[in-house]
Amino acid sequence: MNILTESLPLAIEIDGIEYEINSGFRSCLRIILAFEDNELADAEKRMILLNNLYKSMPHDIPQAIKKGIRFLDGGKDSGNGESNGESELRLYSFEQDASYIMAAFKQTHGIDLDAVEMHWWKFLALFMDLGSETTFSSLVSLRKRVKTGKATKEERAVAREIKEIFDLPDIDRRTLEEREAEAHFMELVATGKKQHKQDIEYPEEAIND
Repeated sequence: MNILTESLPLAIEIDGIEYEINSGFRSCLRIILAFEDNELADAEKRMILLNNLYKSMPHDIPQAIKKGIRFLDGGKDSGNGESNGESELRLYSFEQDASYIMAAFKQTHGIDLDAVEMHWWKFLALFMDLGSETTFSSLVSLRKRVKTGKATKEERAVAREIKEIFDLPDIDRRTLEEREAEAHFMELVATGKKQHKQDIEYPEEAIND
């Protein structure tokens, strides 16, 4: 689809049925923020996608999720199974960088995001064209140079100085089963350490002998 020649989509077709969607950038950002949240299980993230994107729940849930993710990706399929490494680097966060993104929209495009309604795909197009002179773009550029090993000594020092805004937490991509298995393992480890400590404690009468 060419956004210059065709109207931006307001519905998603699933099994021959068109389902109206909440196409505004705020609704879509709420979904993106949920997918960034490591405290949420995959099932919770999918449910947030369905509830925030679709105005009525589609009958084919797997297709609704698949096509919903495609819509969030700007109508493009997310990947072909190949990777060049750099594309997987996490260089920004809509949660952590929110204030810098808002300022960059104002500085580059003269748009106050707090005062407008905007289709998600239009937001994405403008987001990808934020000016290099903005704090947000400078921060993204610095993250990329550091993570790819191309940063200078001075740039690495700057990254350390602004660690609180520079560092981004990794997104936990494990399944719920994998998380539960790790939590169970850590519980067993903690129980074992506690038991070991009890085993080596001497009775009071032995200490007094």
